Amino acid sequence: MSNSSKVSNFREKFKQALHSTFKVISDDLKADKKDKLIKKSNFPEIETLNTKSSFVKARADTDTLALKKKFSDENIYKKNLPLNSSCKSLYSLTEKIRVELLGGKMLKGIQKNFEENYYRVINLKKKEKLESKDDVSINEAFELYMLKNFHGIKLNSLAKKMLSYWEKDFDISINKHINFLKENLENQNKYSSKFTEIFKEMDIFQNEENNESKEENQDSEQNNPFNDDKNAENEDNKDQAKDEESVASMESEFSVDEYKLNEDQMDTNSEERGIDQVIQKKTLNTIDLDYKIFTTEYDEIIKAENLENSEESEKLRKTLDQQLINFQDIITKLANKLQRQLLAKQNRSWEFDLDEGLLDSSKLPRIIMDPYNSLSFKKEKDLEFEDTVVTLLIDNSGSMRGRPITIAAICADILSRTLERCSVKVEILGFTTKNWKGGQSRENWNTSGKSKLPGRLNDLRHIIYKSADSHWRQSKNNLGLMLKEGLLKENIDGEAISWAFNRLKKRREQRKILMVISDGAPVDDSTLSVNSGDFLEKHLKKMVKFIEEKTEIEILAVGIGHDVSRYYNRAIKISDVNELGDVMISQLSTLFDKKKKMH
Repeated sequence: MSNSSKVSNFREKFKQALHSTFKVISDDLKADKKDKLIKKSNFPEIETLNTKSSFVKARADTDTLALKKKFSDENIYKKNLPLNSSCKSLYSLTEKIRVELLGGKMLKGIQKNFEENYYRVINLKKKEKLESKDDVSINEAFELYMLKNFHGIKLNSLAKKMLSYWEKDFDISINKHINFLKENLENQNKYSSKFTEIFKEMDIFQNEENNESKEENQDSEQNNPFNDDKNAENEDNKDQAKDEESVASMESEFSVDEYKLNEDQMDTNSEERGIDQVIQKKTLNTIDLDYKIFTTEYDEIIKAENLENSEESEKLRKTLDQQLINFQDIITKLANKLQRQLLAKQNRSWEFDLDEGLLDSSKLPRIIMDPYNSLSFKKEKDLEFEDTVVTLLIDNSGSMRGRPITIAAICADILSRTLERCSVKVEILGFTTKNWKGGQSRENWNTSGKSKLPGRLNDLRHIIYKSADSHWRQSKNNLGLMLKEGLLKENIDGEAISWAFNRLKKRREQRKILMVISDGAPVDDSTLSVNSGDFLEKHLKKMVKFIEEKTEIEILAVGIGHDVSRYYNRAIKISDVNELGDVMISQLSTLFDKKKKMH
């Protein structure tokens, strides 16, 4: 049996095991994939499980789903739902913790699954800045408080510090009720109504209610589409309020997805566009107060598969495959070299003769010879290799048309397959504009009085060719779409890097690498014609400097025909586009040889 069929067979068995577990724990032996809760709650996708960590998470998520069905009454949940919007997400977490604690009392294996998962999540937490209460959201702190005081999870030093800013507030309101809450875990009504009462009396939420009423009186001011600086924060508040109002529906709100403790970021079209743009705008404003954007109304974050129909996507993929033939031998050799280097770092090894784990098939003959011999199991040792994610950000400007974009797509394709074989996740992104000459943004500027120095004046198009959590096979047709006629237009690099950086920042991998493929300086005629000549270039430099000096993300660039070292500390120029594959792989290879940068 081939390795791929073994993996497929194992995943199918694991999937069946999860489904059986759900049915047994939930006391619903008739539950199937059409079950209302399973459909609404995004039952773990087996195809995305590639690491020990992801399997731990899948087991815990399945247990939570099943326990919710067994122990949580939707009517009681809705009856005690707090009115204050910020309390709703905390109230939801208390219900999740309640059903998990009941499950842990019921079966020790369930308790072990939750403990392993929460320790994993806590150890993955990162904070670039942790100096005051403002650097920790109340939701993050409350999660840690509940894990410490109800689940009995021991926090690491970072988690302790995060909690310390809020712990006194929680203790004042909750400590005196803890015994009552723990004694009434089985009484959902008493438990949830007590938490609602606690939240209502907490000072932090009473102050917030006053702020909310003030914000409602400012609605008319917020609706001005040209008031961009004020709207950045207001948009965020509106999105948050919208999300929190949806909590009122038990089915949509109480799901495994909501309790990933800020772990996995799903790619959805409209939701992702709104959230990403608010985050990006805040980042831009923080890093470069001089950089202005006339409007973000017409900007677009789009999945590549939505750019074209499936028939055209397949046709473009075949075109890419034909081009691939000429380069495959050279690039594949280099990719295999990189793969051997990465696999050597992972130091895979096994522990044998254990009481539990995977059945050691090499010891089966002794069982046949002596049936009274005990079964022998083996377990893979934890890998020392760091969890890593690589983002390839590819310039989709008009000057890349022809051979450069073809080679970039080929290299991205082969690198994606190579790194995935080594358990390194790969995200492939592209950046361009929707139109030449400014598009709808410029039309809007023309009709509104042509204000002086309006800032960026074109409609952005940021493209997700492959998200980090999707497999190469699911996204391979998307890579051919880089060859789509009419796609490549202008390039506004600074905002593209801000977008890619924010996507990486949300990831939970220990090591994050951003590789930019570009053929020169940022250019957008519409923007540069009404701003200073170095407007886009100055912003690009500030963005890159911020990432290099203030964050854990490692950034490097490959300039095609142009020296980009004036923007990036780690940069290399290639004169011949045919060198791109060699350079991309050798640069990553060198980077993997070095220790993670220290700050």
